[in-house]
Amino acid sequence: MALAIGDKVPQFTATDTNGANFDSTTIIGKKPLVLYFYPKDNTPGCTAQACSFRDQYEDFLDLGAEVIGVSGDSLASHQKFTKQYKLPFLLLSDSDRKLRRLFGVPTSLFGMLPGRVTYVIDTEGVVQYVFNSMLAGQHLPKALAAVKKIVAQ
Repeated sequence: MALAIGDKVPQFTATDTNGANFDSTTIIGKKPLVLYFYPKDNTPGCTAQACSFRDQYEDFLDLGAEVIGVSGDSLASHQKFTKQYKLPFLLLSDSDRKLRRLFGVPTSLFGMLPGRVTYVIDTEGVVQYVFNSMLAGQHLPKALAAVKKIVAQ
């Protein structure tokens, strides 16, 4: 079952870009979070999406928010992707698809491709916005608008 607007995000752990064990409680419930799931490192759409979040990362930080990307790629792949495109935010490795199942991220293209879904989570750890679209370029502006709305409340 997919997490929806109004749902509290359950606690989770995953390996981050630095090889460390990321615990969601270090951020979720403390600051707004944009958690975006994407299909694969180094593909055209995913690279464009990651670079758009990179290019406007300061805008999210200025609002007190954090950005984290999640895909099924390995730690080594995430490290290479981060270094190549100078990504300033964490990527979480979800090779066992545990996080995709936890959030209920659907697959697309008849189940062949992991879905692209962005969640915006408030300071209470509650999902305030969900955007499910394979159109990579549409995620950043919608996520930024949702964070601005949270901060304005």
